[in-house]
Amino acid sequence: ASAPAAAAAAAAPFRIALCQIPVGKDKAANVATAVRALEEAKGNGAMLAVLPECFNCPYDTRCFPEYAETFPRPGDGVPKEGEDVPSPSVAAIQAAAKRLGLAVVAGSIPEKGPGPEHAIYNTSAVVSPEGTVLATHRKIHLFDISVPGGITFRESDSLSAGETPTLFPLHEELLPGVAAGVLICYDIRFPELALAMCSPSGGGAKLLIIPGAFNMTTGPAHWEKLIVARALDNQVFVAACSPARDESGEGYTAWGHSTVADPWGEVLATTGHAADIVYADLDFARLEEVRASIPIGKQKRGDVYELRRLK
Repeated sequence: ASAPAAAAAAAAPFRIALCQIPVGKDKAANVATAVRALEEAKGNGAMLAVLPECFNCPYDTRCFPEYAETFPRPGDGVPKEGEDVPSPSVAAIQAAAKRLGLAVVAGSIPEKGPGPEHAIYNTSAVVSPEGTVLATHRKIHLFDISVPGGITFRESDSLSAGETPTLFPLHEELLPGVAAGVLICYDIRFPELALAMCSPSGGGAKLLIIPGAFNMTTGPAHWEKLIVARALDNQVFVAACSPARDESGEGYTAWGHSTVADPWGEVLATTGHAADIVYADLDFARLEEVRASIPIGKQKRGDVYELRRLK
């Protein structure tokens, strides 16, 4: 694109959709629900849609091995007819993304790792509007907590941790040079990871996308605060997508409240706990205005402290 065209594209809002969908025990039904949400998001002008953490299975350590699938590799396109499909869940999202011309951050599902040990990871796939896998992200920080009178949960009972931060180009034509980063749920509590991903030396992400499933103890206390904190820390957009709340009383109960915050710390869009799609128009010109008015990126004291991305 020409320089004027690129500048005009960068000034245009970029619509993101957070698909807060219900998730049950039927994997095929969960995936079909996700595809319908993507169709609705595209119909309402979304350029990128986000699915929640564990969109194909209950958030339960006992379920992860049963629902786990072998992931495609970055660069893999939609499986052709007759080809082996190691991940039916991701393949369905790839096919929908290609059919709709919609970029998708496919929340996360349990991934069956390579090798004889068959480690299980909590993994997200980033899919292009052409249906190609752009990147995958394995959850780096496992959710192992015990809150007296609240909740005890140990992802490490069945999951292994990822080791690599994940960034991808948001839209090479409309937003050349703009990168997005993926975190999964508990990753949001570690500001060092977000700072490293958003730093110029670590990839310079201007949008953090966070599929997450906070619960009824930590959700009301911390969910929105952490979303806004990471937006302010890094002067970026933060989009966090939860599953809808299952109020049957069986198993893990998600907080919901999928939310988008801007670089000024304002909540651009949010919702309650029921099934919904949250839309926000991201204005990256506004991001640059915030950074110019409060230039913390240029004021960091490298002579006093240092943060480096190691992987």
